[in-house]
Order: sequence, then C-alpha cells, then structure tokens
Amino acid sequence: MTREAYAFWLREPGVAEIRPAALPAPGPDEVLVRARYSGVSRGTETLVFAGRVPADQYATMRAPFQEGDFPGPVKYGYLSVGVVEQGPAELRGRTVFCLHPHQSAYVVPASAVVPVPDGVPAARAVLAGTVETAVNALWDAPPLVGDRVSVVGAGMVGCGVAALLARFPGVRVELVDADPDRAAVAAALGVDFATPERATGGRDLVVHASANSDGLQRSLELFFPECTVLDFQLVRRPRGAAGAGRGCSTPAG
Repeated sequence: MTREAYAFWLREPGVAEIRPAALPAPGPDEVLVRARYSGVSRGTETLVFAGRVPADQYATMRAPFQEGDFPGPVKYGYLSVGVVEQGPAELRGRTVFCLHPHQSAYVVPASAVVPVPDGVPAARAVLAGTVETAVNALWDAPPLVGDRVSVVGAGMVGCGVAALLARFPGVRVELVDADPDRAAVAAALGVDFATPERATGGRDLVVHASANSDGLQRSLELFFPECTVLDFQLVRRPRGAAGAGRGCSTPAG
C-alpha cells in the first residue's frame, strides 16, 4: 500500500521542487489513488510556471485540490490517472482519472474520480481533461445548424474541439494550423484543413486555441460580422456552469 507521496510544487515563478506529501487515512467515502500518469497542460501550466497568471484571474484559474496560490508557492495540475488502492469495493483496483495536481499518490473523495473504461489505455486517459476543456469551449459558444466554424490551432485542445464540432449536424469545420502536416490529423477527424494564409473567412464561429498572439489575430480576421470569437486560453469554469449566448464576443484574451 502507498504510505507516502511526493508532489510537484512551483516554489516561485520559474523555480520548481519535489516535496513530500503526507497522506491521511482515507475515510469511508474517500479513495487512495496511486498515480500512474500525470499530464501537463502546455498552455495553462506554462502561464502558471512563468508566473504570468493575471491577478484578477487567480480565482478563475484555481485547480481542484490545488494547494497554495499564485504566483507561488503553489501545487498545480489537473490531469492525473492512477489506480485506487483503498476505497469503496467497486473502485478498488480500478484505473481512474482525477483532476489532481502532479503527485505520486493522493486521497480524495470517491466522487472526485472517474473510472477509466477497460478499453482505454491509462496513458491516453490523461486526455480526459483536454476533452473536458473542449466541451467547455462548446458550452461557451455552441454551434448552430449550418454554422461555418474555424478552429485556429491544431494542438490537443484545438483537435479536441474540432472532433466534437465534426459531430454536429450541418456544421462545416475548418482546422487552421501553421504546420501543413496537421492536414492528415484534420482528415482523420473528418474536418477541413487550411494554413493561416489560406484559411476561409466569413465564419460564424471561430475558436482560438493556438496559444499565441498571431493565432488570435488571424482568428479575429476570419469572423463574419456578429459572429462569436472564442479565445479560451484563460477560460476555466466549473463543470455545469451555464453557457453563454450567441453574439460577437471574446470571453478571454
């Protein structure tokens, strides 16, 4: 059984360290999880590591089970997959996903973990948080039938958004990225592809997921008057929050 743990802490911007973490005995409605994989969100965690989280976004950017606060010391992260070592019988021995910071083992409420389906490799399951981010994006700006949508940035989040959009009836999706090799990924997702200079204009919805200012500028150039431009580089909101209405807007940037 896991009796001790180690956690990744940002001591101050640009300076990290591994600290021991005391594990309490799990209660009747809690689980002890031994982590197998911990994923790093390149966009969000780069902001955190560099100390570039705006002060007015501290509460919005706070992660579940975070300790400390920005700019540091802070224990941050939210993509963890592990095995339940102690807890309710139906979860013991199961591989689960949890929105937990980078830590070798942890105790959380049983309701905070989601069992990973048997057919999904544990290493791939860390992408569950990325898929949730993509879902959040479409809560903020749900497409309408017949919409012409561009997703700028074919990283994990952008591809996740494009994959979900491809399932909406009557929605035409174009994935935009500076790397022409991403065309093969777009084809696999069932959406169109274009490099920034060849991207189609007059779009009803533009989702910016490139994590750079050039991508945001190109996103603003692609929209149709009265469209929605969604830049969710800093958008984090709790599951179940109400969605925003249509209109020309930039929720964050």
